Amino acid sequence: MILDQFRLNGRTALVTGASYGIGMAMAKALASAGALIVFNDRNPERVENALKEYNDAGINARGYLFDVTDEEAVRVNIEKITREAGVIDILVNNAGIIKRIPALDMSPADFREVIDVDLTGPFIMSKAVAPGMIKKGAGKIINICSMMSELGRETVSAYAAAKGGLKMLTRNLACEWAEHNIQVNGIGPGYIATPQTAPLREAGHPFNSFILGRTPAARWGTPEDLEGPVVFLASRASDFINGHILYVDGGILAYIGKQPK
Repeated sequence: MILDQFRLNGRTALVTGASYGIGMAMAKALASAGALIVFNDRNPERVENALKEYNDAGINARGYLFDVTDEEAVRVNIEKITREAGVIDILVNNAGIIKRIPALDMSPADFREVIDVDLTGPFIMSKAVAPGMIKKGAGKIINICSMMSELGRETVSAYAAAKGGLKMLTRNLACEWAEHNIQVNGIGPGYIATPQTAPLREAGHPFNSFILGRTPAARWGTPEDLEGPVVFLASRASDFINGHILYVDGGILAYIGKQPK
């Protein structure tokens, strides 16, 4: 059956930063397809709250406390996860931060912090799980990129630099590890309706009007819009897709904008 290719039964999926938001939505989708969910956060309260939410949803998730930018902590915890939950079959590099600061006002320290979390973190995580995948002869790595992997915008120079770098890291790791049957792909979400973006989506807010006018679908995306793409890229259905960035943006990247009337 063709739908069997999308099943993830018996696979362990690690989704970084999946204690809330789109990370949790993607983790829940992977769980619904049969995967055992493992997640991390660097905040103990968020880990505990997320475990409760997963449990309330009937998902037996496992939470770990570590920072994706701490190479030694990552090594120790990947070893622990492997002992407790099995070899990681699927890695979703979702953890990230953004600092909206004009370039002239941004300090090098702020710039480096965004690069460290959004680009170096996925490198550290991918490098940590790859040996287990190579030994097993299969693996899926999914990097959460962004439309800022392709476009520029005011105040997000560090974020755009990191996500542009993550796009190219995705393609390069795909080239290096494809011979081991490891597929490294990315998802580039558009503007997603989450609690964090709620103030921007209020009727009459200029940013809300800007996004609705810039998006051919004429709506914000939802966390559910990312469920199918992440399951697809984590499953056998995508075994011959490698180094690809799947943009889930309602058509923004294809659109030059409305013609003035």
